[in-house]
Amino acid sequence: MAITKEAVIEKIEVVGSWNVQVATDTKIIEDSKEIGRSRHRHVLQPCTSSKDSDDKWTHTDTDISAEDDTVKAVCNAVWSETIKNNYKQFVESQEV
Repeated sequence: MAITKEAVIEKIEVVGSWNVQVATDTKIIEDSKEIGRSRHRHVLQPCTSSKDSDDKWTHTDTDISAEDDTVKAVCNAVWSETIKNNYKQFVESQEV
């Protein structure tokens, strides 16, 4: 009786112009039969942004080096320089 755990990316979606949503299922398999499954979702955006006390914005590109190769390929295809600049402008315009 062998029990294994397997993580599989089940879905990658581009939502809006820059959000890349990733759904990863973790499967528990016993003797070639799936006996359990759970789903984890996370969203990637082109950068993280912060504003300092002098009202200057800093935008840091999102590190996708730990993502699955397929996720990296989608992010690199979607996040053109134009999209990154549009995202930065959007973030700066959302200030409350």
